[in-house]
Amino acid sequence: MPTDRIVRGDRRPILIILHQERSSPGRVGQLLVEKGYDLDIRRPVLGDSLPSTLDDHAGAVIFGGPMSANDPDEFVKAEIDWLEVPLKENRPYLGICLGAQMLARQLGSKVAANRDGSTEIGWYPLHSTEKGRLLMRWPKMVYHFHREGFELPHGAELLASGDAYPNQAFRYNGNAWGLQFHAELTRAMMHRWVVHGAHRFILPNAQQGREHLEGRMLFDAPLKAWLDDFLDIVFESRTAAATPLLV
Repeated sequence: MPTDRIVRGDRRPILIILHQERSSPGRVGQLLVEKGYDLDIRRPVLGDSLPSTLDDHAGAVIFGGPMSANDPDEFVKAEIDWLEVPLKENRPYLGICLGAQMLARQLGSKVAANRDGSTEIGWYPLHSTEKGRLLMRWPKMVYHFHREGFELPHGAELLASGDAYPNQAFRYNGNAWGLQFHAELTRAMMHRWVVHGAHRFILPNAQQGREHLEGRMLFDAPLKAWLDDFLDIVFESRTAAATPLLV
């Protein structure tokens, strides 16, 4: 059974999958509620079940977490296996960081750290591909908090790339999307991550906490505007239908 539910509007809810007791869908959840969706929030790591079909949902989002898509935990394997549901039913799915890496694993791609141990923890440039530019305008800087990346799945369209980790955003088979970066953080969430994740700032290529917070003042507004439009593409197919990607 779901652990939480935020109700608004008369649309089918969007399934929200989180990985810690105090995790939040943040700005993604706020924007989806503003767009009239209910949120069906579940935490498989705490024993919540996942539906066998998305017939009763408008789509699904799997968020990030401190674990790896390579971890042997049963809930990690179960979430990766469960991704067969939105893929087979061709229903809207969005994977963010860990959620994108789980999608890559489901599609047969590897998830691994860079050989030099470099991370992306802080704000880094994003480069849209030609297919990405045909879809929408992308922010120039995005926020990261990860030590692993994913190979681009076979048949997927790369929409944006990065310097340290080349695969930053992709679309697979029309309705499945993966993002390596985080656009969902509210100010309170970023402050919490900076405090609780400070031990990671010594890792190669990681930025210090002040750079996280200073970067938010510079880069957060365009990132939020992008996210608002992007969620319309994922769950409403508005721009994607008007400007299809090249094949």
